[in-house]
Amino acid sequence: MSYCSILLPDAAELRLTRVISESDFLAVEVEVARAVVPCPGCGRVCSRRHSYYVRTLADLPSHGVRVQLRLRTRKFFCDARACSRRIFTERLPRTAAPYARCSLRLSEAFRNIGFVAGAEAGARLARQLGMATSPDTLLRRMRQFVIGNGWIPRVLGVDDWAWRRGHRYGTILVDLERRSVVDLLPDRSAESFAAWLETHPGIEIISRDRAGCYAEGATQGAPQAVQVADRWHLLRNVSEALQRVVERERKQLISATATLHQELGAVAVVRVPCLPAVSRLPSRAEQSSQQKRNQRLASYREAMRLRQTGSTQEEVARKLALSTRTIRRWEQAGQFPERAPVPPKRKQIDRWVSYLERRWREGRSNALALWRELRQQGYRGSRGAVQRWATRQRQIALPPAVSGVPRLLFPSPRQATWWLLQEPAARDGKQNAFVNALEQLSPAIANVAQQAREFVSLLRERRPHQFAKWLERNQAGELRGFVKSLRQDEAAVRSALTLPWSNGQVEGHVHRLKLLKRQMFGRAKFDLLKQRVLYAAA
Repeated sequence: MSYCSILLPDAAELRLTRVISESDFLAVEVEVARAVVPCPGCGRVCSRRHSYYVRTLADLPSHGVRVQLRLRTRKFFCDARACSRRIFTERLPRTAAPYARCSLRLSEAFRNIGFVAGAEAGARLARQLGMATSPDTLLRRMRQFVIGNGWIPRVLGVDDWAWRRGHRYGTILVDLERRSVVDLLPDRSAESFAAWLETHPGIEIISRDRAGCYAEGATQGAPQAVQVADRWHLLRNVSEALQRVVERERKQLISATATLHQELGAVAVVRVPCLPAVSRLPSRAEQSSQQKRNQRLASYREAMRLRQTGSTQEEVARKLALSTRTIRRWEQAGQFPERAPVPPKRKQIDRWVSYLERRWREGRSNALALWRELRQQGYRGSRGAVQRWATRQRQIALPPAVSGVPRLLFPSPRQATWWLLQEPAARDGKQNAFVNALEQLSPAIANVAQQAREFVSLLRERRPHQFAKWLERNQAGELRGFVKSLRQDEAAVRSALTLPWSNGQVEGHVHRLKLLKRQMFGRAKFDLLKQRVLYAAA
């Protein structure tokens, strides 16, 4: 490769004449290598020269030094009588666009930087690389680029993504065979999805979640396509149905845990609502958590009061801006459902927790003394971490301390549901003992859990021939609502039991879309976001 071919955007169009080293940039003087050029209006080859002028173009930097092309551009006469152009400037299609102030390869570099890093971060990166530009310029380059997928997918995955969670949603379409995004839609509706399918005929399989809008849109826009219900959503639906039964039997959770404590000789630990510690002011997170709990408690009390006065669930939900499902879950629980505490992030003090708990049971509750003991054993953390641990311990209602006795926590309904859905071999000893105690105390939970595990096994092992029998057995039981939804979508569920397609990779593309949206610092308009998503998938 010659020196000229490195400096010039295209050695077939340009010829190097001189390189001038200025104070902070390199000026490369070039001229056109062709003797004759075609007219851009009629295409006739012309050689009669009119005049010339010097055109300045920014080009890719050389070792971080800015490069400027000084192009001697010529004008020609067009002698064709039928042509509307009499005088034209020669075009350089592989060097620069008409009226452009930078070369094509520099414009392409701006576009790639914008797609990968975004506008603000991309402008900072380009400036450090010797290609000074503005965020708005990068946005223009990205919008000017035409990304076209020249194929129609055979297997399509569809899912929604959130502009703003709970308020506005869009739709993402993924080719499951090529594992790439095909298109984005600005809303989540059956009409827009059906219209897209009508303009893209040839789709044979559509994998979707359990949302009714996508099922309706697929039926309208591609009636010949086979619809496949996503298996993860089916597992989630059956776990939610089981969790509703567990929440209704919340008292049995406490009884099962107490029974397990008696059998194992363990100490029962009940977490009380998070209260501010008396030894320090509550943190911002604790204040926010307590405030949200108070709001939920006030809504719960008001909802129960309205229900006692004769208001329907729909009326209460409409008045308090809640869902009827929440009102129904509160009534089934029979008491205010406390949320399980969020597990703290792993910190340096975590490896010393067993020692701290043993000393706490022995009566050592002074945080400063505990910190000094840990320091002697090699702990390098702060005293505040030990103080915060001691504060959390004081917020836990502990029975009289017994040295060497294990402690167990009451599981939340969600955790208990997860244990119930697992096979016995996947649980540890305490979890198996808890599940056995719970199923003995509540035959309703035992029956529903057994049927839910059968459905999970049926789905994972792909046994479509047993699906009809399972529906018949559960059409009048606790899972009748779930069974009703399966019958309404029975064809798609049967396809999920026989075909290998699901929405797993679609969820991965939704995650990438969220990262791109947050990276764009509020500039995520739909056209620009669509460009970046399609570019990342190209």
